[in-house]
Amino acid sequence: MRKLVAIVVLGAMLIAASPLTAHAHPAALALAAFAAFTTLVALPLAVAAAYPPYYAYPASVYAPAPPAYYSAPPPPVSYAPAAPAIQREVVYPHGRHVLYGDGVRTPYQWAWIPNPPAPPPDPGAIPPPPTGTPPPPPR
Repeated sequence: MRKLVAIVVLGAMLIAASPLTAHAHPAALALAAFAAFTTLVALPLAVAAAYPPYYAYPASVYAPAPPAYYSAPPPPVSYAPAAPAIQREVVYPHGRHVLYGDGVRTPYQWAWIPNPPAPPPDPGAIPPPPTGTPPPPPR
C-alpha cells in the first residue's frame, strides 16, 4: 500500500513539474497543487478516520473431546399385564349384566345374560298335597 501511494505521489509531482505549466497563472498552479494534495492525501485520511479499525478475532481453540466410556445396556424390562380397573360383571338373582369391549379398539357394550330356568319337575314324582283347608263347594 505504501509503494502504491509513493508511486501516485511521484506521478503527481512529475505532472506538476511538467513544462505545460509555464504558461499558467500562479493562482491556477496553486489551485492544481491543492487539488492534487486533497485527492492523494487528505481524502484517504478522511476515509480512514470515518471507519473504525478492523480487529480480527483470535483463532478458535477447541479442547479435545473426552474419551467415551460405554457401559452394558440395561436388561430388558417386562411388565405384568394390568389388572382390569373396571367391574365387568353385575350379578342379580335372575341374571347378570356383562361388559364387553375395552373402550379403545372396541367400544364398551353391556349385555344382559339371564340365568337358565329351573329344571322341570321329575315326571314320576307325585306332587305334594295342598296345604290348608279346601275351598267350599260351589252352590
